[in-house]
Amino acid sequence: MEKNGNNRKLRVCVATCNRADYSKLAPIMFGIKTEPAFFELDVVVLGSHLIDDYGNTYRMIEQDDFDINTRLHTIVRGEDEAAMVESVGLALVKLPDVLNRLKPDIMIVHGDRFDALALATSAALMNIRILHIEGGEVSGTIDDSIRHAITKLAHYHVCCTRSAEQHLISMCEDHDRILLAGCPSYDKLLSAKNKDYMSIIRMWLGDDVKCKDYIVALQHPVTTDIKHSIKMFELTLDALISFNKRTLVLFPNIDAGSKEMVRVMRKKGIEHHPNFRAVKHVPFDQFIQLVAHAGCMIGNSSCGVREVGAFGTPVINLGTRQIGRETGENVLHVRDADTQDKILQALHLQFGKQYPCSKIYGDGNAVPRILKFLKSIDLQEPLQKKFCFPPVKENISQDIDHILETLSALAVDLGGTNLRVAIVSMKGEIVKKYTQFNPKTYEERISLILQMCVEAAAEAVKLNCRILGVGIGGGIIHQHELIHGSSFCAAELGHLVVSLDGPDCSCGSHGCIEAYASGMALQREAKKLHDEDLLLVEGMSVPKDEAVGALHLIQAAKLGNVKAQSILRTAGTALGLGVVNILHTMNPSLVILSGVLASHYIHIVKDVIRQQALSSVQDVDVVVSDLVDPALLGAASMVLDYTTRRIH
Repeated sequence: MEKNGNNRKLRVCVATCNRADYSKLAPIMFGIKTEPAFFELDVVVLGSHLIDDYGNTYRMIEQDDFDINTRLHTIVRGEDEAAMVESVGLALVKLPDVLNRLKPDIMIVHGDRFDALALATSAALMNIRILHIEGGEVSGTIDDSIRHAITKLAHYHVCCTRSAEQHLISMCEDHDRILLAGCPSYDKLLSAKNKDYMSIIRMWLGDDVKCKDYIVALQHPVTTDIKHSIKMFELTLDALISFNKRTLVLFPNIDAGSKEMVRVMRKKGIEHHPNFRAVKHVPFDQFIQLVAHAGCMIGNSSCGVREVGAFGTPVINLGTRQIGRETGENVLHVRDADTQDKILQALHLQFGKQYPCSKIYGDGNAVPRILKFLKSIDLQEPLQKKFCFPPVKENISQDIDHILETLSALAVDLGGTNLRVAIVSMKGEIVKKYTQFNPKTYEERISLILQMCVEAAAEAVKLNCRILGVGIGGGIIHQHELIHGSSFCAAELGHLVVSLDGPDCSCGSHGCIEAYASGMALQREAKKLHDEDLLLVEGMSVPKDEAVGALHLIQAAKLGNVKAQSILRTAGTALGLGVVNILHTMNPSLVILSGVLASHYIHIVKDVIRQQALSSVQDVDVVVSDLVDPALLGAASMVLDYTTRRIH
């Protein structure tokens, strides 16, 4: 006996739930059976194995000459997510009696199915050691969550790829209890291709079918988006009908949505179509031969991205169900399989190709490694799992990064149409944004801004954001720092005066840039034109319940309204003159225009700089900001830069 802590046989319980997990567990079971001096094997069968609609696949376990110790009917019939939850609950009710009777030293659980979660939960709560097969992998659906949950319950892990091993380590699992063995099914796959296959192909697809001239289709529902997966299956069948090749279609698994997929298949007459053979189950040995010599496999089964790579058979992987899997070059992903034409194009690209064989998931020697690993388990070791957490600094609340994460500012943007207030974090993320229509009078605007700031500040407390201040306005950055000024009013760029007899400004002065070029200024000019019936041109209308704004003025200018074009040119010129004054005062290397009007002003501003600025500053770069909500971020930066620079 090898190291297992005592001198008796290791009692191993293998629980299998469906045809897919049995293909991975069967090689291990055969290996255990060949070493009766070391192991006692108990087989528990549950899940879809025992359902006629899914082929009564428990029979293939009996045909493999395994004694089934216990049969548990755990599937609650239904077509929605609730049926899966109820099935897990039913399994949890029935499993304790079985485990109490068998008293295994270790239970082997495979994969990521909801049945497997019930098995792992029961064993963990009953202090039975768990060996999890295929942990650490990533697919792309709820299976990921279930797989990782089983990992947390399991005591030992057998993984198939180096990436999966690293994922398990990242999940704080003990490296000494992780075995990189490869996939057990590859032990059978890599020795199977040279067997007589034409008789198998003819049995399932007809006597007239040739090697590499047929398709295998296997598609399952995606439980996180059942409606879309059913539609995708319908499009797949339509594409296969159009492609006009003999096709073997396997029924989907038992997940929520499978019944509807079968109804779609029957509605399209697939079971009676001369090009199709629809079956509930194919024995794994025969299924290997069918996919190994197919012209293509299509669907979203893990078999397509894992096992089929061993033969170099072309695969079309549809949707997101396996999107995170490691794959060989034989797999073509159709992530958004939203049209029949897209799937049909993929079939034309893939069908009949031959790719190099891939051994990403195994080298054919997994079972000997797993048996050796089982023999090394010391039953005298404490049962309680230990997680290998990375070191964590004490007093993490005093860590500077933790402090800065909660520091925030209120940013205010006074637009022509809307007033906006946002909570902005130190990382430049807008935590929450508030928008209201801009009132007509100054008093109403100030009142509304105060009200919005009070509401935002109250919400910030619930969001664990500490507000350091309120920011409004443009900014000047010098040597990577924001200029604030002696009274924190530096860079009131909107109130640079560019004309002594210009229009009135909200600040009480005349001729400011803001009075010409702001959204409110353009809204004022647009309303004047509209009141004089000079705004609208052919191809343009303003609903009666919609306020005229700057965007209407821009639209009119684009449609050839000469007066609107003149107003925008004057506004852009005013902004350009203000920029020239800044260039002459500060001599910056970069000018950034932001906001919805920036793209309409930039060319005029550049023209004014060429005409009015000194030659020494004319080469300055003038660009439009590509930030989302740059006005809010800029306003927040005034507060965050000033306060944190002085606190830390």
